[in-house]
Amino acid sequence: MKKKIIPVLLALVLIIVIGGIVAFGYLKERYSYGTETADLDEYFKVTKAGELAIVLQDAIVEEKAHIKDGVCYFDIDTVHKYLNEVFYVDKKEQLLLYTNAVETISSVLGESTYTDAAGNHDMKHPISYVEDDTVYLLADYVKLFTNYFYQVFERQVIVRTEWDTREVAEITKDTNIRVRGGIKSPILREVLAGETVEILEQMENWCKIKSEDAIIGYVENKFLENQRMEEEKAVTDYVAPEYTGISMDGKVCLGWHSIGGVGGNDTLHSMVAGAKGMNVIAPTWFSLNDNEGGFRSFASANYVESARAYGLKVWGVLDDFNYANETGEDIDVYEVLSNTTSRQRLAQNISDMAVSLGLDGINLDFERVGADSGVHYVQFLRELSVQCRSKGLTLSIDNYVPFHFNEYYRLDIQGQVADYVIIMGYDEHWHGSGDPGSVASIDYVANGITKTVSQVPAEKVVNALPFYTIVWCIEGADVTDQYLTLNNTADFIKRVGKEPVWDDVTGQNFLEWTSGSKTYRVWIEDAKSIAAKLNVMNANNVGGVAVWRLGYGTQEVWNILKSYVNS
Repeated sequence: MKKKIIPVLLALVLIIVIGGIVAFGYLKERYSYGTETADLDEYFKVTKAGELAIVLQDAIVEEKAHIKDGVCYFDIDTVHKYLNEVFYVDKKEQLLLYTNAVETISSVLGESTYTDAAGNHDMKHPISYVEDDTVYLLADYVKLFTNYFYQVFERQVIVRTEWDTREVAEITKDTNIRVRGGIKSPILREVLAGETVEILEQMENWCKIKSEDAIIGYVENKFLENQRMEEEKAVTDYVAPEYTGISMDGKVCLGWHSIGGVGGNDTLHSMVAGAKGMNVIAPTWFSLNDNEGGFRSFASANYVESARAYGLKVWGVLDDFNYANETGEDIDVYEVLSNTTSRQRLAQNISDMAVSLGLDGINLDFERVGADSGVHYVQFLRELSVQCRSKGLTLSIDNYVPFHFNEYYRLDIQGQVADYVIIMGYDEHWHGSGDPGSVASIDYVANGITKTVSQVPAEKVVNALPFYTIVWCIEGADVTDQYLTLNNTADFIKRVGKEPVWDDVTGQNFLEWTSGSKTYRVWIEDAKSIAAKLNVMNANNVGGVAVWRLGYGTQEVWNILKSYVNS
């Protein structure tokens, strides 16, 4: 009997031992720290030699930095998106430009030197290079004009552009930063006792942290001590030149003087007569006439002297459409603006012309700028503003009412570089559109002003009013139209023999009648509608008013404008 029990006991002991071993293995597997290491190339999504991940603030972004000959570069799109959008590349002329408030700094693509007003400077490394049609900029060159911090590591570069208070802590004991919270999560790297880490997110047992070399992962809370808030030290090395400007004493009241030839200058007296409150006249003198930055001129120094005698400032208008419309010439605005030689020639020559004529300013009216020309147009504005600033000329810029489809006109940048930003608050429904409606309803005007003052200092904003409307004729599916000027409206209504009705929706008197198979509709501009728009402008504290155009107004409306300017 005894002999039979012993084998049974041995079997039981063996089962217990094996079970213990299995249980120990299970417990060890479950509760011991995992040793699997993460693939850092995969973690940083680095796929090519010389490519580095960018850790911007506290996140890895999709863009990459590049190492060439041991130094760091960023592609131009990354620079524009995260660091500084002022850098401008002209691939045709192989130039990299940076235009601030007082000058344009230039460098030839691929070269190590740049030129500013003080002369030539050598960066010891190429300031830029081109690869696969992408332009890359030297990180240290970008720092000459940008307050940011960067530091390069093996697979990543830390970039900081914002500084605030951050929460930090020390590591108490050597441990590992893991991809996720959990002891089995793959290891990103070992973190040693005494290292300082930034706390990004605190959880019950784990903490999301960023190490000093920008490894973002998780450590256990028990390995953290001395948690505290720290002020980050901001980079303030670069001090940009100030954008100084010229402003009128009080509100602007500008009248555009449409001049179609040299003889048009002789109409100055008749245009000014009765224009009460007007303090700026803008003759339409200059228009692009070739693709090399040339322009035709109807300008007259005598006109300027005569206008001054009326107490007016003179801002000569430069446009991109009148010469083309007059002659049928194909003027390519993209070609003019995207070519640095032609663009800078235009900025130089128009500002020189303004000085030679004794003008007070330039009014830029470019209405044919396409989305593909947007970046070049903005560079032109920067360069023209430098010329105007150095020569004491007021720079005003005309714009459509802002919508998402014309954002490339960049009202925010205009508000920085220009003295006045003019919104042409009309052509909500325009001549030839086949879409009957108001030229400038009150909501259309109000929305344009609201959007503009959200991007431009209100004191720089000038809203332009139409001294005209459109008579719409609808016959079946056909829609035709004709202009009706403010000073002809009263006689027109009398001829029609119908009484207009005030429309609260558009803020205008509305007139509709039928004649045979035709229906006519007019949303009338008159003293009442103009006054309603001025009330909106007053509510937004904008810098003034402009009118298109002189010769179309009435004494009643000019009296209202005078009161607005003097208010």
